[in-house]
Amino acid sequence: FEKYDKIHNIRQTLVDVLQKKFAHMNFKYSIGGQISFDVFPIGWDKTYCLRFLDSFKEVHFFGDKTFEGGNDYEIYTSERTVGHSAKDPSDTMAICKELFMK
Repeated sequence: FEKYDKIHNIRQTLVDVLQKKFAHMNFKYSIGGQISFDVFPIGWDKTYCLRFLDSFKEVHFFGDKTFEGGNDYEIYTSERTVGHSAKDPSDTMAICKELFMK
């Protein structure tokens, strides 16, 4: 399905329809992992966790769906995080090594 969706944009089309049909509800819709889409109350995206991390001077976030409409976008672009876009776990490891293990 992942390959099919990349060609035919099934999830994005579904998210667009849901946003229009349920615009009166206080929900956010985004593209999730490889085969999912997310629906959650506005404000309950991944940035929700940041309220519990106030004691940290710097928070790094790594995600693969960092594009607008992706489920990592809000936390990736948050002014409270240093966002890193990664393709997969090995890419995340390479970025971490470059950042923290010099």
